[in-house]
Amino acid sequence: MKSGKLLIAIMGMAIALTAGQATAQSRQPQTTASDVAPSVRNKPVAEKFKRRVVRFSTTEAPGTVIVDTNNKFLYYVEGKNRATRYGIGVGREGFGWSGVVNVGRKAEWPTWTPPAEMRAREARRGITLPVVQKGGPDNPLGARAMYLYKGGRDTIFRIHGTNQPWSIGLNLSSGCIRMMNKDVEHLYERASIGTKVVVIGPGNKHGDVAFKDRGVDIFRTIFGG
Repeated sequence: MKSGKLLIAIMGMAIALTAGQATAQSRQPQTTASDVAPSVRNKPVAEKFKRRVVRFSTTEAPGTVIVDTNNKFLYYVEGKNRATRYGIGVGREGFGWSGVVNVGRKAEWPTWTPPAEMRAREARRGITLPVVQKGGPDNPLGARAMYLYKGGRDTIFRIHGTNQPWSIGLNLSSGCIRMMNKDVEHLYERASIGTKVVVIGPGNKHGDVAFKDRGVDIFRTIFGG
């Protein structure tokens, strides 16, 4: 008799535990394709993605920005055999692109206006994006944005900061190029309106661009100049 009551009690506890787990699971936010493992978030940026002066050869003129999406680096060509290299985050699978564009507009602490197609796409995954979000520390565009134009028209792609520095070195964006805030501020002061930006990625639409990163320029890194 006692064993029968014990069995019933155990079964009741199992049912309650299962129901509790199901309820907890239903309360968790829906995982999206753009999410990454929690263990990745808040990790420090890898050393190789920190800003460096590098020995750099290219056919492009000083003042040009070259974006190597495969290796997650952005270069600002300083002069002969010299460039500043920044670590970046780039588009996730299906959102990569290539081409030659120009900086058409710049903004400090920019307002984020997600395109209608982005809002619709995220809504289908259960994520509601704002129509407009004012600039500030919580804004996905970070501290600065450089708007990329082609033929005088906005491409909807940007070079911008991020409030998620752990995303540097990853493929997470919808095609925009993200930088750490301190790095995008540094580039912002150098890249003027009209700056040529060569994005090397899927599609081979960047033309005949030659460049080679020969590694950190130790002398200039230590002594400047």
